[in-house]
Parts: sequence; structure tokens; C-alpha cells
Amino acid sequence: MSICPKRKISKARRNARRANWKMSAPNLVKCSKCSELMMPHRVCKSCGTYNKKVVVEVAQ
Repeated sequence: MSICPKRKISKARRNARRANWKMSAPNLVKCSKCSELMMPHRVCKSCGTYNKKVVVEVAQ
């Protein structure tokens, strides 16, 4: 037996529900060492630092 909806969902009701699906821009912060934009609480991809300490060696 296949899935059978109990009631029809009108276009207006469906579209009102889907209207709240929005993409949000990621929150970016400046790196304290190189001032590059990066995701907060993550290692900077350009210089490899986290919390003003070098964590990862970045190949030049």
C-alpha cells in the first residue's frame, strides 16, 4: 500500500511553508594574525593559526 495523503495541501499553504526555507550567509570573522576572513572557532586556512597560536603549518 502506497502513501496516501489524508488531505490536499493547497498551493498557498505549501508555498507559505516553503517561504521560510532561506539560505543564510555564513558568519565570518577576521583572523587576528593575517586579517583574512574565516569561520569563527576554526583554524585560519591562510595562516594556520587559532587563538593567536600557530596550530597548522600552511604550505606556501
